[in-house]
Amino acid sequence: MFIGIDVGGTCTDAVLLDGSAVRATAKVETQDDLLISLADALDSLLKGIPGEKIERVVFSTTIVTNLIAEKKYDPVGVIILPGPGRSFLEYREHTDYYVLSGAIDYRGREIIPLRTEELAGAVEWLKQRGYNKVAVVGKFSTRNNAHELKVAEYIKQRHPEWHVEMGHRAGGKLNFPRRIANTLLTCATREKYHYFANAVRDALARRDITAGVFILKADGGTLPLTASEDVPVETIFSGPAASTLGVQALTPPGETSLVVDIGGTTTDLALILSGQPLLASRGAKIDDRYTQVRALAVNSVPVGGDSVIERMGQEFIIYSERVGPAYCLGGPQPTPTDALRVMGITQMGDLDLAKEAMQKLGAPIGLSTMEVAHTIIELVIETIVREIDRMYLEWEQEPAYRVWEVLQKKKLRPQNVVGVGGGAAGFVPQIAARMGCTPILPPYMPVANAIGAAVAKPTLQVNLLADTERQIYIIEEEGYQGKLAGPIDEVAAVELAKSWLMKRAASMNLSQYVQEIEITGQDVFNIVRDWQTTGKLYQISVQTPRGILGHIGSGGRLLK
Repeated sequence: MFIGIDVGGTCTDAVLLDGSAVRATAKVETQDDLLISLADALDSLLKGIPGEKIERVVFSTTIVTNLIAEKKYDPVGVIILPGPGRSFLEYREHTDYYVLSGAIDYRGREIIPLRTEELAGAVEWLKQRGYNKVAVVGKFSTRNNAHELKVAEYIKQRHPEWHVEMGHRAGGKLNFPRRIANTLLTCATREKYHYFANAVRDALARRDITAGVFILKADGGTLPLTASEDVPVETIFSGPAASTLGVQALTPPGETSLVVDIGGTTTDLALILSGQPLLASRGAKIDDRYTQVRALAVNSVPVGGDSVIERMGQEFIIYSERVGPAYCLGGPQPTPTDALRVMGITQMGDLDLAKEAMQKLGAPIGLSTMEVAHTIIELVIETIVREIDRMYLEWEQEPAYRVWEVLQKKKLRPQNVVGVGGGAAGFVPQIAARMGCTPILPPYMPVANAIGAAVAKPTLQVNLLADTERQIYIIEEEGYQGKLAGPIDEVAAVELAKSWLMKRAASMNLSQYVQEIEITGQDVFNIVRDWQTTGKLYQISVQTPRGILGHIGSGGRLLK
């Protein structure tokens, strides 16, 4: 049996799968004390089922997303080693940083040594600004992490109580600006994410669940819980990824659909093209900056079933915040959920309270409760449809989308709008009608996020650089540099990368999930000196494919 749990800002959803069948579901309010929410969800699922029957548990969570969006984290001081070239002065608008002069080149060679007097100045700068969380990032640290290690060691020797994060651990690829963002956010969120991880371990241990525990990443793959504590930023947009995989598991294989997940605070949008979720080619974007986090091409609209609604003159305004449940459920303010209740689209909550909420808004301007409810529902639909149209323009620029269009031999858009989440039944049919699409409300749509988490495959990747002139190779995710055993060609470089992927899988007890390995990048560059080719650089990227373990209701067993 598999368990999937989605810890959202409003509700915690959970599902128990027995093969491809849904055995039990649960939806509880997310409390400030996460242990209470997790305990309530697990207890609802496990009535009469011993913990040892559970084979796998997967969580998706908005913990890190919310910390970043609401900036509820401690400030981080950033030490960078950019080397010669670009000054990165523009980053001072967003990030407080200190520059050191040591440098490593793109092949992992030291070209400028660290200066001890500069390290002392950096520590003093951190102290003066009150930082006790520090991100240390070198431009080519994934090729040689020696400078980052020395800087971190110097800081920890003088202030062992400080938390220091290094760029080669937070982001395994080149692209210095994005690795700075990854490292800063990892440093800022690790402590609070560790609290979440401990709450998960505690809740499972109390119920004698000893199964493997995974966290859903932004790209729709999973990581073991312990491994995720090293890279908590990988869990941003975990919630939207869960709903996308949930739709993939709840609809027939090969379908092309727009996913609309209407929650309490946000509506998440995503695309599934011929059965595969669309991946964002440039990684996850936070505010106006890209990170190195691989992510699905998702977007959140700041409107949900519990969004606050107020009247301004003759108009109604939906605010991008939630101050509690809907008025009909005992909340303090009118919401779209109250409008749905008045219109008879949902049976959730007290009808008299819902009418009272609409009357508060409409009476001063002479509108009936039904007129107010209709106006609010139209406003929500218009907001979501407008954002869908904008997102299509972005999605159509994605390389994977363009390839999909070429394969279809014509320009077209998905014809299905699949709704999931608590508010889907009330809004998705009308959203689909506005777009000229077919609305689909799959079974178990209120807990589709939890289903998506439960069926997500673990994913791993490795980026290798082999330098035949220096006879070394580098595994960027591990910060590892080793000696080549002898001459190597492109085929051998690919096999070396695959062998390291298998090593990483074995170290995380994931070997059973590595059924096939994809080559996602394969480049060769000549090294030329005095008009002679003296060696080659092989850059190889490999990964396990993203995807789901099976479709719900297919009658078979899910892969283990």
